Amino acid sequence: MRTFADILEIAAERKGSREAALADMPEVKSAEEIAQIPEDRWLAAMARGIFQTGISWQVVDRKWPDIEEAFYGFDVGRVAMMSDDWFYDLIEDKRIIRAPAKVRAIQENAVFIQSVEGGFAQRVAQWPASDFVGLVLWLKKEGARLGGNTGAYMLRQMGKESYYMGGDVVARLVAEGVIDKAPTSQKAWKAVQAAFNTWAEESGESLTVISRVLARSV
Repeated sequence: MRTFADILEIAAERKGSREAALADMPEVKSAEEIAQIPEDRWLAAMARGIFQTGISWQVVDRKWPDIEEAFYGFDVGRVAMMSDDWFYDLIEDKRIIRAPAKVRAIQENAVFIQSVEGGFAQRVAQWPASDFVGLVLWLKKEGARLGGNTGAYMLRQMGKESYYMGGDVVARLVAEGVIDKAPTSQKAWKAVQAAFNTWAEESGESLTVISRVLARSV
């Protein structure tokens, strides 16, 4: 496995400079900042990821103000207690992406957020970066339709130090001998986390920066 410095050099060569390879990185928020994010914003981020799966993200972006309105700003208590009448009204509502399974998943995630002892934001904030895979797998297990890259992408959008298995990241991990395909088994995920932990210790960079540099190296 190459060092992070070596992979950064590959990315710099591809992008034209080291500065370009490290440009436009997503924001990484502190644990204190993440802990203060309201529950409705977590549910909104989950909903956006769920709606984006399998369709054009631009469609979701255009509809997003209406989606927020249709779900009453993603008030967690209100969505968690969604009545059958509201559910059936929503899946006929042209303001949103009318997918019954996705609407139901949003309700289930509202219940999930409410169920987290100590608060959902606090749980995410305190989860160590060295076990990011554990956080991703927890979202997949306890949440609804948060598997694949949906949960990891949501965490990145909310400012959590993160990586996710986009095609270019997977390709770099394969090239480094960490995995032989996109991870699905516990063993493969453990290997991915170990590689990211090694690169983080070597470089002092966040998982977010490492992930982006890996993607830009392919």
